[in-house]
Amino acid sequence: MKPDTTIAMRQLIQKVRSIIPFDIPEEAICSGICRGCAKKLLEFLDMELEDWEARLASGDHPKLGDIQKLAKQSQKIYTSLQRNGLVAS
Repeated sequence: MKPDTTIAMRQLIQKVRSIIPFDIPEEAICSGICRGCAKKLLEFLDMELEDWEARLASGDHPKLGDIQKLAKQSQKIYTSLQRNGLVAS
């Protein structure tokens, strides 16, 4: 039986939105030592998630590679946020 990639993508998007703090004030993002621009990374990831939400709403079916790519991007951005002290280790 083939896995339902649409459900898997929706679950991934929901998990990323619950873990990544997209509502951090800009003052907190851009203070202190900066290792990679957290503001730009958060904006990029938010745009990727919004794009997939729109694609899913229009009936697009993601491939397993699409899910893996989004998961990997999200993990890398989360790691960068950890290095900048914006999320707990």
